[in-house]
Amino acid sequence: MPAHATPSEVSATPRRDDIRAAAVRLFAERGYYGTGMRDIAEAVGMRASSLYNHVDSKQTLLREIMVATMATLLDEHERVLRTTDDCAEQLRRSMEAHVRYHARHPLEVQVGNREIASLDEPARGEIRELRRRYAQSWQALIERGIAEGRFETASAQLSTYAILEMGIGVSLWYREGGPLGESEVAYHYGDMALRLVQAAAPRPRRRAAPRSRGAAGA
Repeated sequence: MPAHATPSEVSATPRRDDIRAAAVRLFAERGYYGTGMRDIAEAVGMRASSLYNHVDSKQTLLREIMVATMATLLDEHERVLRTTDDCAEQLRRSMEAHVRYHARHPLEVQVGNREIASLDEPARGEIRELRRRYAQSWQALIERGIAEGRFETASAQLSTYAILEMGIGVSLWYREGGPLGESEVAYHYGDMALRLVQAAAPRPRRRAAPRSRGAAGA
């Protein structure tokens, strides 16, 4: 099994994408247990019996939704970390990516947060492990910033939880076309993440002291 599933690995066909999109909407509106396979079939204009040609169960759909969310978050976070070596800029860009995802995918976030208890094992453990890895990567970044003297916080772990929850909360209120655009929201949240860890500017490198003429001629 790969380190984590990619979005393409849980999206085999356009029809499958339509089915999963309908499941996301219905799970968000009615809850997992309030949604039947017949409801999902009707939402995509097919018979319930035909739906099983594309997906074998609601459990499979719920797992795919949650894996796709975490795979996208992990991939984007890892991509952002590769764009710069500066820990403060990595934190800012990571927060912006985190906020953008939650602004664009509120239904997936709602389903993921509310329905993880509805997943059977081993899928539930799989999602929890992906979430642990995501949080651990953020915590490692903050710990590196502390070690480099760039961040100041009493607990890298608590700062990680606070930053992640702050970004997740965007999914509850952000709506496209509102008074603040996505880029503006992401930028401000990036600033807030830096303030939370009391990020300092990089220390200037010391210039080497010039050698005296006497030393040079010795």
